[in-house]
Amino acid sequence: MRKSNFALRLQPSLLEELRGVAEAEDTTLNQFINVAVAEKLAALRTEAYFRERAARADIPGALKILDRLGVGNAPRPDDRLPELPQGKRRAKVRSANRGDTNEASSTAEA
Repeated sequence: MRKSNFALRLQPSLLEELRGVAEAEDTTLNQFINVAVAEKLAALRTEAYFRERAARADIPGALKILDRLGVGNAPRPDDRLPELPQGKRRAKVRSANRGDTNEASSTAEA
């Protein structure tokens, strides 16, 4: 791996906080900055990937497929919600898009 030097100018307050975080993470300032830059680049690449995929999406076609899922088919025997521990209950949650009512786990006492 080729290494290069780069003079980085940071505001003193930012540098001070950066040093503290790097120390708390038990890493060098250089390594912390390398990881931070790599994470930012990965996030930007991921965003670009999903934007490109979204541009090719057939939303009406996908919604048609979702609308016909399960129509006329009984649930499979293994298609059941797991039993919840005592004291937990399922709350009905309304989907914002379709008005369907689904059960969701809740930590509220029964």
